[in-house]
Amino acid sequence: MRAALLLLLAALCAPATTFYLTISGLGGEPDYVQRFKMWADDIDSSLKRAGGDSKVITLEAPTREQIRASFAEITRTAKPADALVLMLIGHGTYDGVDYKFNIPGPDITGAELATLLDRVPATRQLVVNMTSCGGGSIGFLRRPNRIVVSATKSGTEKNATVFARYWAEALRDPAADADKNDEVSALEAFRYAERKTAESYDTQKRLATEHAVLEDTGKGEGERNPSAENGEGKLAAAFPLVRMGANAAAARDPAKRPLLEKKEQLEQAIDRLKYQKAAMPDALYRQQMMQLLLELARTQEALDK
Repeated sequence: MRAALLLLLAALCAPATTFYLTISGLGGEPDYVQRFKMWADDIDSSLKRAGGDSKVITLEAPTREQIRASFAEITRTAKPADALVLMLIGHGTYDGVDYKFNIPGPDITGAELATLLDRVPATRQLVVNMTSCGGGSIGFLRRPNRIVVSATKSGTEKNATVFARYWAEALRDPAADADKNDEVSALEAFRYAERKTAESYDTQKRLATEHAVLEDTGKGEGERNPSAENGEGKLAAAFPLVRMGANAAAARDPAKRPLLEKKEQLEQAIDRLKYQKAAMPDALYRQQMMQLLLELARTQEALDK
């Protein structure tokens, strides 16, 4: 039994360092310039408060060369065990062939972003494209072990989006932590932001012009409601995006950080096991879940001391 637990944990090691690269593009109009900067600054602040071994980079209206330089630095520094989170805020376009992210000078394409991401050694990656037409980038960005979130379901949803506002909110609102484990996963942040975005259109009695989707199988077009039934969301559920409360405090304590990492490994293994339930004998599922829950309780007890 213990050997099975160790195998589960070995299959899902917590990343040593998470690199966060947030890019806000051209606003065009003063209102959008202010919004994009405010949302990027909000994300930057939440990530820096979360503690732990992370590298936070925020670029406001950068050129292609500045974006490439930031990726080059991450590529030189990152290790396979690390994680990368790329967040795009702004306007995008899609001509039926390629997606482009609007920045000063020549825009950067979905194909080029994919190439830059592919060069980063970090094997666990999350891309959050919060721009208009972002759905047009999914085909370029999707890969095994990469989670892609888009504020729009396709490249034809061209209106400016508000999804970034609620994604930023998810990184600091305890309500986004649905399972109350002092950590917001990529899946929890997606569900929170997607729900809040839909509610904002309903409240204003406006027809929704954006429909967020998530893709983490490496081959789909994205799902509005990722679940074990449609196969989407498995990686996102096990991707810790930001720590809160006691977890953030533990991340800032070198003595407690190893225990926190073990706790996160166990929670991620539990989430992965839930997605595997349908393909497992019921007795084996219950046995492995019990092992993980008991080990999680022991680890939490040690953390609380």
